[in-house]
Formats: sequence, C-alpha cells, structure tokens
Amino acid sequence: MTSSKPYGLLCPVSKACDLLGARWTLPILCEMWAGETRFNDIRRAVGGVSPTVLSRRLSEMEQSGLIARVEDRAQGTVDYVRTQKAIDLEPALMALGRWSQRNIEAEIALSYDVSTLMWAMRRLDTSAFPNRRIVIRFKFTESSGRHDTYWLLFRPGLPLEICVDVPGFDVDVFVETSEQSFAAVILGRSTIEREVGDGRLYLTGDAVMMRTLNEWFPRSGYADTDEILPTREPAYTEVS
Repeated sequence: MTSSKPYGLLCPVSKACDLLGARWTLPILCEMWAGETRFNDIRRAVGGVSPTVLSRRLSEMEQSGLIARVEDRAQGTVDYVRTQKAIDLEPALMALGRWSQRNIEAEIALSYDVSTLMWAMRRLDTSAFPNRRIVIRFKFTESSGRHDTYWLLFRPGLPLEICVDVPGFDVDVFVETSEQSFAAVILGRSTIEREVGDGRLYLTGDAVMMRTLNEWFPRSGYADTDEILPTREPAYTEVS
C-alpha cells in the first residue's frame, strides 16, 4: 500500500509517507492500538469512513504487512490485529498526537462527530463508579450527528453500553454540553471547571458520582501533554 504517487525523495520519512499516507490508515492504526479488532467496531471508532473504503484500506494494510487478518471459522468471526511493523509505530504516533496537541488550534482539533465521541466512551474507566448500576445521560446541543442524546449504562461485571434509546432505568447523572466542549475536556484543551463556569457544560446528579467527577469523567491519554494549546476564551459583548 502506497500513496497514489511515491514522493521519490532520498529520505526515509518520505518512504514512510508512501506507506502510511493513504487516507484513514493512521486513524485505523490508532483505533486498533486502542483495542478495536472487529470491522464494525473499527468503522464506528474511526467515524466517517464508508464500509467499502474501510474494507479496501484494511486489505491494503494487510498486503503491506501492517496488520493480519485472523479468521475463526468455528465462531464465524474475523479480527484484524497489528503486526510488529505496526506496533513499532506506537512511539511515532504518540509523538504525532502530542505535536497536534501543542501546535493545532483547539477550534480545529476539536471537530469531532458526537457519535465518534460517544463510541469512545466504551473505554471509560469505571473503577471509581459505585458497585451498582449507573446510568448517565448525555445531551448535546447543536449536534452534528443523527442523535443528540445518548445514555451510558454501567452494570458491574458487564461491558459498558452506549444507548440511543432510553434504557428504562433512573438516570444517575445528567450531562448537557456541546460536541466541542465535551471534546475539549476529554483532550485536555479545557477543564470541567472552566466549561461549567463558562456555561458550556452542565452536570448534576448522584452525590457520589458528582464527588468523584474528576476521577471518572473521560480523559484522553494526550490530555497531559506539556504546553497544550487550550481553547480560546469566549468573546463577551458588554451590555450597555
């Protein structure tokens, strides 16, 4: 798998770009690094890629030795796993992510679809949750996706569930925010306190969950990047 036309430069970086430059290749590798192995899970996690394009890109990545296709005929399942060649890219991908945090303006970097944000919530750290069922409702203002309301359902011993239909249980925590505000907190471009103070994030609910908010609210591994570019302060118009 190479980009449409090789750069032809006497430079190892250009050769890496030839191999990795095809659209969606790096996002696919990042989601596989995060643990996704099934076709539909990768597609939902990446967001915006059609099944046809994803199928073609995975096939090209397999041919180039970046991933392996593992078929279990007995179970009728297919998984895609990274090879050592792809695993060796982890330091470069981490460095690229931190470079993005330091150098790309937040207003550009935070353009995520709400469905992509919520799909990532399946990897939420629930270790600070009480040992009981927890339901969190997320309401997004000005949503760019098909849905503006999602429910997270946690039940001890079971995988987290992200629902677009009312799960039928009492809600423990209500979250109302915008896509950009939510992404800003996750990526460390802003803080819960700042977003709440500026009126872009509203949180209320169970006392224990609210007390441990900073322990369970989603946060990316890139959020601790040094010298990160924060979101800009809102411009206020003075009322005479």
